[in-house]
Amino acid sequence: MEDRLERVSDAARLPEPRAAGDLARPARNASRGNRPPIPRYLGLSGKLLAFTLAFVLMAEILIIVPSIAAFRVNWLSDRLAGARTAALVLDAAPEGMIPPQLTRELLGSVGAITVALKRDDTRRLLASSDMPPEVDLHVDLRDVDPVQAVAQAFETLMASDGRIIRVVGTPPRGGGFVEIVLEETPLRKAMLRFTRNILLVSLVIAALTGALVYLGLAWMFVRPMRRLTQRMIAFRENPAVPAPALGPAERMDEIGLAEREFVDMQRQITETLQQKNHLAVLGLAVSKINHDLRNLLSSVQLISDRLADIRDPAVQRFAPKLEAALDRAIAYCEHTLAYGKAQEPAPERRMVALAPLVAEVRDTLGLGGSGEEAPAIGWVASIERGMKVDADPDQLFRVLLNLSRNAMEALSARAPNDPARDQIRITGRREGIVAIIEVADTGPGVPERAQAHLFEPFQGSARRGGTGLGLAIAAELMQAHGGGIQLVPGTIGATFQLRVPDRPVDLEAHRAARSHG
Repeated sequence: MEDRLERVSDAARLPEPRAAGDLARPARNASRGNRPPIPRYLGLSGKLLAFTLAFVLMAEILIIVPSIAAFRVNWLSDRLAGARTAALVLDAAPEGMIPPQLTRELLGSVGAITVALKRDDTRRLLASSDMPPEVDLHVDLRDVDPVQAVAQAFETLMASDGRIIRVVGTPPRGGGFVEIVLEETPLRKAMLRFTRNILLVSLVIAALTGALVYLGLAWMFVRPMRRLTQRMIAFRENPAVPAPALGPAERMDEIGLAEREFVDMQRQITETLQQKNHLAVLGLAVSKINHDLRNLLSSVQLISDRLADIRDPAVQRFAPKLEAALDRAIAYCEHTLAYGKAQEPAPERRMVALAPLVAEVRDTLGLGGSGEEAPAIGWVASIERGMKVDADPDQLFRVLLNLSRNAMEALSARAPNDPARDQIRITGRREGIVAIIEVADTGPGVPERAQAHLFEPFQGSARRGGTGLGLAIAAELMQAHGGGIQLVPGTIGATFQLRVPDRPVDLEAHRAARSHG
């Protein structure tokens, strides 16, 4: 016992823990102090603007380039149409009867140097200037390829003045073709004017379209994303301070889903931080209480030593129980300190008889009297004969004591009690290699609001003034045994079921032990 008192005293001299927020703040500030400066990249708005401009310019290119090529083809087609009209006039007149002045006027209306008509196997020069120049480029409009038309349009824009081209098209009637020879400079100037005009109109339309697209996307995506980002930054800077509400997220798209999920995540993190703060404060309180409790236990130890010398039969009967209670009190101090550190010692498992352990829980709660000393709360134990559990006896005692004390407190709340009505029932049975233990009561049961977080620290208490640690400790100890604890639904009052599986048997070690024996 003195060794345990020394360990408790040493634990009481541990440095006082700080709150979780205080623990997190220096680390966060240190990480921020070592964090490299954030580079100034193009923001989402700038990227969206650049994307919109690039998209609009690409659309303009896809519109303007074919338009220039079509303008060139239409311009040449208009000249061929005039040539067909002139060809009809010249072809209908007798040869040599058209005055030279009329020929020049017809060529001038067409804008051509020569006009020729081919039918069948004959080719007739209907009109010509005094000396036809040498042709630099041949263009056939009878079969226009779109890609070739675009390439020839750019070639015309880049050509020098004075280039002569020959254009071939369909004749006015019948087979053959009509061709004209003309200077390309007027065509190039007309294409430049058309390009300038369509470019100006396209830029105006592109600017309006781009502005509308940018504003629409900024309103639908950039603004909510900026608002969400600012809230994330504010939450990172000070997670303990609740951030202002985002407002009702009525959007049903991904942005609305992200806002709702972030609100839920922020609430969960805030609750977790509050629990961590609560645990830190609990550790500080336990350290202080443990320091004072050590002095009280020392006094009680001296008294128990003196009681052991008294020869009274009643004293001799209760002295061992008092000493055992002191040992358990010291062990509880150690376990409480261990839980404040968020860790429990590994269970020291062995085969433990369940019935005596349950009887010890009953005596600890003061429910083992009879006759005039019978308690107001009934105790019913139904354990299979000779049933043993592969568990740590101290840890299993803690679990059963926590559950039984919760049941007794729930029944005591409706005093005066009647042992025929208000009962605590503990049953034990085996299902193969699993020991099943149930702790039930006939009380009001567990409220639905407490069932969702029943086994979480500070969350599962349904009683005013309860800490909510008993069930959390029980769940942790059961998990350490490879088992579990659950609330059985649909029962009168509250029924908690414990499942403790046996450890796997090491056959090789078992054979070695038997051969050694």
